[in-house]
Amino acid sequence: MIVLGSSTAEAGIVAARDVLVQGGSALDAVEAGIRLVESAPNVHSVGQDAWPNLLGQVELDASIMDGRTLDAGSVGALRGFLHPISVARRVMEELPHVLLVGEGAGRFAGEVGAERGELLSDEVREGWAEWLQARMSPEEWANWPADTLVPWAKRTADPETAHGTVCLLARDMRASIAAGVSTSGWAWKYPGRLGDSPIIGAGNYADNRHGAAACTGFGEMAIRCGTARSVLLYLKTGLSIEDAVRAAVQDLDDAAWRYRGRVTIYSFDRSEEHRVVSYTRVGGGCSYWLWQGDMDAPERRQGITHDAHRGA
Repeated sequence: MIVLGSSTAEAGIVAARDVLVQGGSALDAVEAGIRLVESAPNVHSVGQDAWPNLLGQVELDASIMDGRTLDAGSVGALRGFLHPISVARRVMEELPHVLLVGEGAGRFAGEVGAERGELLSDEVREGWAEWLQARMSPEEWANWPADTLVPWAKRTADPETAHGTVCLLARDMRASIAAGVSTSGWAWKYPGRLGDSPIIGAGNYADNRHGAAACTGFGEMAIRCGTARSVLLYLKTGLSIEDAVRAAVQDLDDAAWRYRGRVTIYSFDRSEEHRVVSYTRVGGGCSYWLWQGDMDAPERRQGITHDAHRGA
């Protein structure tokens, strides 16, 4: 058994481990762990304490995938509900669709009785207002929102705010694999923006035959490169987990980047060998959470950093 999570998974990693130890499924472990992160205070990139978009609206994205059946469900730009990961799972289990967004996602969440809640705390609202006021004149703030948000959206492509997704990957005692991700996207994004988190194959993929992969960071790049799915395809060709992730990183390196940022890949294969690598154009390291069946407790570990300017 294994649970692998992003650095933001701290609030949920133990709960995910406990589900597996008690004989629960990988899907249940992933959902249970991510729900706790969505509820955790001061996690400004996930759930009910997350930074809003340019209009001050909190829009949440999530996806979950069952590696046994390749079933998947996801939601994007969901507003007013506390646990998008659970709504994504209900999409997977109750609809003939994979992805719902915006008003449709909200309608479905209401129909299945998902927990509603206020997503914009006073602290978050003040942080949003301070960010904008520091970059505009008093007149601009008095007339906000502007007629066009495009120039402001470009200014939000900051590596300090364009990150923060939580992901959890798990394999249970029956050798079934699941992967899940949840996020608010980057801070102050253009309304309606979707990153890789709700896109199956970009930010999330699980397949019992090969393993699982998920991504955090600059979602647009993971979408363009199909990063999560590509790791599994490289595994399918017979590459080791190390070489499969290295090949996916090379795909990112070959793509044209218009903005600075990073993509971190979390992955393990069907033998539970794991690899966490951060491809970065801004520097800095990456950490992650790991628990395997022979460990007393989850551990925070350091991943490998591939600096675009200096190599691995």
